[in-house]
Amino acid sequence: MTTTSPQGHADPVTPPPDAPELAAGTERMSRRGILQALSGLMMGLFVSILASTVVSNALPRIIADLDGSQSVYTWIVTTELLAMTATVPLWGKLADLYSKKLLMQLSLVMFVVGSLVAGLTPNVEVLIFSRVIQGIGAGGVTALALIVMAAMIPPRELGRYSGIFGAVFGVGTIAGPLIGGLLVDTSWLGWRWCFLIGVPFAAIAIVLLQRTLDLPVVKKDVKIDYLGAFLITAGVSTLLVWSTLAGDKFAWASAWTAGLVALALVLLALFVLVESRVPEPIIPLGVFRNRTVTLTTVASALVGVAMFGGTVFLSQYFQISLGKSPTVAGLMSLPLIFGLLGSSTIAGGLITKYGKWKIYLLIGGVVMVAGMGLLGTIGADTSVLLLSVYMFVLGVGVGLLMQNLVLAAQNDVPARDLGATTSVLTFFRSLGGAIGVSALGAVLANRVSTLSAEKLGPAASGGDGAAEVPDLTTLPPAVLTVIQDVYGEATADIFLVGAPIAALALLAVVFVKEKPLATLSGDERLAREQAGVGAGH
Repeated sequence: MTTTSPQGHADPVTPPPDAPELAAGTERMSRRGILQALSGLMMGLFVSILASTVVSNALPRIIADLDGSQSVYTWIVTTELLAMTATVPLWGKLADLYSKKLLMQLSLVMFVVGSLVAGLTPNVEVLIFSRVIQGIGAGGVTALALIVMAAMIPPRELGRYSGIFGAVFGVGTIAGPLIGGLLVDTSWLGWRWCFLIGVPFAAIAIVLLQRTLDLPVVKKDVKIDYLGAFLITAGVSTLLVWSTLAGDKFAWASAWTAGLVALALVLLALFVLVESRVPEPIIPLGVFRNRTVTLTTVASALVGVAMFGGTVFLSQYFQISLGKSPTVAGLMSLPLIFGLLGSSTIAGGLITKYGKWKIYLLIGGVVMVAGMGLLGTIGADTSVLLLSVYMFVLGVGVGLLMQNLVLAAQNDVPARDLGATTSVLTFFRSLGGAIGVSALGAVLANRVSTLSAEKLGPAASGGDGAAEVPDLTTLPPAVLTVIQDVYGEATADIFLVGAPIAALALLAVVFVKEKPLATLSGDERLAREQAGVGAGH
């Protein structure tokens, strides 16, 4: 069979021997056309993920230059993550109703606007507002990239390409602190370029998408469920605000906790009620009747804890416990990047070649648990070589799990629910990461306070149980050694807490049933469904 790309290039594409005939009116994209379209998607995905992580090593300098407080320090990170997480379901639903290409470009435009405002900000208030805009755009890019892939590529072929996307996602997540550290440490650039660096790449991605992405638009005369969108955004935002502030502004067991959690549960309950009654829900509740979707959603949330939690706290461990500079701390994250990059790419190719995918989920779950357990043994005297091995192991585990969970779910739902299903998994992965970072951060703060009080006396805990992050350059040598040991031990403890969470992800994966990968793309499957033909597995 020969297909013609949108640019007119004819590439021979040999379908699997069991591939059914295409539905009338559909045309499969050529391999060259897919790769060209992926170039814009990959660039957009990379810069959007980078925006979430690039500021981590630059925050101390940003706060100092803009005269911000410690609470502002937290909100610069969490507002972007909150906006990204809360809006993912809405982007996913819009993708089922309107042009995926236009929505992808719109989300990149929002990202560019937010980045420009952040890079030119005169104060912390404008910076926090710009991070919300960035987050909304990044949420669209993150969800839509996977949805567009599923529309273009059959699940049987998706492994080859999703492995690349998993690598891009992982590299963007972990390389951010390295790039941010380099920008801050370069005198003629500075922290503002942490926001501005993504603008030209996002603009290029918009142009590439316009030139290379050609997807059919199925117009539907339906109304968007704005009430449902408001309720889930408000409910999730309340939950994230609670998980961010608990353990810092108020105790985990307090009236504030009870009030915020109760409000979040009420809003989410109302969301479920609304979704069960509207004709076009933001998240079709029926997708959770699918066992694969439910189990992969749970596993995605738990993987989010490992992925986000690991990168956030390792960066702090490098700088405080090991005394490294921001740039060196970023370089020390490379083994984690290589583990993610290698495992997701190799597994993707093998899945496409042999059509089997569950084995990689199982191996990934076991390896991720092992990586968390190994990192639970680190301390201030752990060698860089040993630490690199442990991080590589964790990276391999996360890389095998992250994208293949999405592949398993996309393969097991009707094409009409591809957008909603993909956004559900992306949403819960981000939500798990946000709550995981907050919860593990509270564990870290508590352990630092307790250990400091034990080794240096009650005054070292800050009096209220919340020790401030120390300035290592001002500490006497004897105290410096104790503080480094404290942060080393406390960081190890959070990985020991994270290991059972990773084990739960493995348990969820065990019960996922392997099904043959479909040989039709999402658009081809949708055309067959609308024509009343079989799904094309």
